[in-house]
Amino acid sequence: MKKIVILISGRGSNMQAIVDAKIPGAEIAAVISNRPDAAGLAWAAERGIKTIALDHKQFASRDEFDAVLAKKIEGMQPDLIILAGYMRILTDVFVARFEGRMLNIHPSLLPSYPGLHTHQRAIDDGLKIAGCTVHFVTAQLDHGPIVAQAAVPVLDDDTEATLAARVLKQEHQIYPAAVRAFVNGELLLADGKVKRVLPLDGAACLRVPG
Repeated sequence: MKKIVILISGRGSNMQAIVDAKIPGAEIAAVISNRPDAAGLAWAAERGIKTIALDHKQFASRDEFDAVLAKKIEGMQPDLIILAGYMRILTDVFVARFEGRMLNIHPSLLPSYPGLHTHQRAIDDGLKIAGCTVHFVTAQLDHGPIVAQAAVPVLDDDTEATLAARVLKQEHQIYPAAVRAFVNGELLLADGKVKRVLPLDGAACLRVPG
């Protein structure tokens, strides 16, 4: 059984998708949020999942907060840490501690559009294809070895909200699939790349819904 800790900052819709997927061989050890009022904490608690609220505002520095967070995570001895809408930049020390067993999902086809406001930037630049990326976390923000990607068309009348909603549907598909692949031992990290990725749920790693 692979133990998983999920970090959130809000409602945690990707967390919900992963929990609802009921991945064989996976146990959600805890859901942790840096915001005590995060709606995702209540959702997880209602389903009997251990929750921890660790308010980052109560700490003097990012380093201090991440040190306490890391200690709480290590106390649960997880095999995998999942960032699911966790809206804090992690310190290099924290990343180094868990590198190789920490996944994130980003709402763009990385390496394009790291950071915030990805959907509006894609629209402003006239892109015809946008999407999302599951990747292993490294010290460089929104980079790291890519596990899976899904693409969606950018429509002429898209707004930031409509494009975000279309991309989010794909996030909810590929993130649980990527977690399942990790749990099953199907991901091989070598030389800073995922060298072997089996098809996720029968689909190619990069897919454009028809």
